[in-house]
Amino acid sequence: MSDTSTSGELRRTALYDFHQRHGARLVPFAGYELPVQYAGGIISEHLHTRSQAGLFDVSHMGQIRVEGADAASALESLTPADILCLAPGRQRYALLTNEAGGIVDDIMVINTGNALLLVVNAACKERDLQHLQDRIGARCGITPLFEERALLALQGPAAVEVLGKLAPAVHESRFMEWRRIDLAGVECWISRTGYTGEDGFEISIPSADAVRLAERLASDPAVQPVGLGARDSLRLEAGLSLYGQDIDETTTPVPAGLGWTIGKPRRRDGERAGGFPGAARILEELEASRPEQTLVGLLPDGKAPVRAGAAVMDAAGNTVGRISSGGFSPSLNRPVAMGYVATAARTAGGLFAEVRNRRISLQLTARPFVPHRYVR
Repeated sequence: MSDTSTSGELRRTALYDFHQRHGARLVPFAGYELPVQYAGGIISEHLHTRSQAGLFDVSHMGQIRVEGADAASALESLTPADILCLAPGRQRYALLTNEAGGIVDDIMVINTGNALLLVVNAACKERDLQHLQDRIGARCGITPLFEERALLALQGPAAVEVLGKLAPAVHESRFMEWRRIDLAGVECWISRTGYTGEDGFEISIPSADAVRLAERLASDPAVQPVGLGARDSLRLEAGLSLYGQDIDETTTPVPAGLGWTIGKPRRRDGERAGGFPGAARILEELEASRPEQTLVGLLPDGKAPVRAGAAVMDAAGNTVGRISSGGFSPSLNRPVAMGYVATAARTAGGLFAEVRNRRISLQLTARPFVPHRYVR
């Protein structure tokens, strides 16, 4: 999930004082002043998250409550996901689409039992809120929780042990499960998920209590605060798409490798087929055997990262794609990238990226680059 910088006066999350105390280097990001790294640096934060536990402030993301008897059906009219069959206490990754089949945003949808809770991208949250209000606001209640709730992510193999010291019940949770759990005397909304490929949790907490909980978690020897730099390198290693780079309003789910988000009941032979924006195009692409281009994993030769926007060429020098995300992988000690490449060119061999007027050889590879370690 993505966050693109915006201009204007910067906002601060409820954890601003926490970042200051822990020596963060703050930068403008999605309209907020957020930590890009702390004193130890991006590589240290990245590797610590892979080996122990990293603590992230993701309060700039938007939380929106959608409620009412018709809430699930209403939300289904905006997404190819199966929302009606989402059980209480479960969470689902979903896409909001437009009439051309493009991706308006990628979101998380949680059934809290009496409402749906959406977690949306920071740079899109005001637009998403308007999108929901305009299209389904007459059918259900839509309440933004942008200021009243903060969002923390605790990620890494030690996350469950760290959080379990405060709430043993988290040991019983599984991937994409959501619960109300008391942490240090405060009711929190906790889901076992994240954006790193590691086991971990996202914790929604009243903003007034966020710093106290963050300090409590950071006091554990296994925990290190982590900024935006390592958040991006971790998600890239995990092969997870970033909104605004790997997916946007011009990309459709199937070429982006997100056909699995289209619920079985929403497909042509399903009991609730179609009925979402762009359904004709999306379902046609889902049934086609070979999209014109697809998002693939790429391993650049050498040590220099190949960044987003670089052209991908075939052996003859024809442009056959573009890099959408690229950087250095601390876990693998080598550059990795993702990009859209013409399907026909994938079988021809000899792919290159053009970087500063020189060609860097690219090897196709499966995603993720580093295996996921979710607890299912």
